[in-house]
Amino acid sequence: MSYSLLDSGDQYKLERFGEHILARPCAQAVWRPVLPTHIWKAADAHFSRDQGNRWTAIRSLPKFWNTTLHGLKFKIAPTDFGHVGLFPEHSSQWKWMESVLKKASKPARVLNLFAYSGGATLVAARAGASVCHLDASRSAVAWARENAALNALEGKPIRWIIEDVAKFLQREIKRGVRYDGVILDPPSFGRGRQGEVFVIERDLQELLHAVRQLLSDHPLFIIFTSHTPGFTPLVLHHLLQQVLQGLGGDLETGEMLLPVLEEKEKNIFSVPSGSFARWTPHD
Repeated sequence: MSYSLLDSGDQYKLERFGEHILARPCAQAVWRPVLPTHIWKAADAHFSRDQGNRWTAIRSLPKFWNTTLHGLKFKIAPTDFGHVGLFPEHSSQWKWMESVLKKASKPARVLNLFAYSGGATLVAARAGASVCHLDASRSAVAWARENAALNALEGKPIRWIIEDVAKFLQREIKRGVRYDGVILDPPSFGRGRQGEVFVIERDLQELLHAVRQLLSDHPLFIIFTSHTPGFTPLVLHHLLQQVLQGLGGDLETGEMLLPVLEEKEKNIFSVPSGSFARWTPHD
């Protein structure tokens, strides 16, 4: 079964991930829920941060299961932080990227930074690109490789890299490696494989300048997303506009939204879930 946003409100969201329905906190959803209370209470599990992070299961959940989104299968596994291994709000960026890649005159080279469980990597590989998938977390990269196997994409040209992003980018620059497309979804705070610390307010500009240096002579796109509070679409626009000065092109920004995918859920509100900026060169 596929992913679907079922409802939102009272600072929670109700989502179907395959065979299971989960209720999780969502600070932006300050409106009233549409569905009646008994449907919310019947969710398989609820996550709460009120008294420490904890899941409360109404019925027994498996350790992991699968769901589908954008024609791809994903392993779902509830974590201690309330995440499940999939951020569906990115699916609109995947759709846009897939269209760009399929229109390209030759197979593209794509760099996916802070790549987590690999949604964008799988979409790019399926569209014919060779992909460098980079994350500092060994477990996240292992999860992404499982997702690739679920979709029979493990044989595609994907480099699986476990490394600190800043160190890797500098090595790629020195090696003269170039990419036609770059995807980056930096965390507010993160640690590298050897304890390196990433703080978005301090380190983001240097990261973006490295991305600029890694662009090929005929780049196709940059997708820059953020879940950090205060990093609005306008903030992302200004950051990319500065770092790409002199390249021209088109810069589009907006809010990422949890998708309402089923017709019967057309009265359900979309939920804002971060910001995006995406750049393409002029034709």
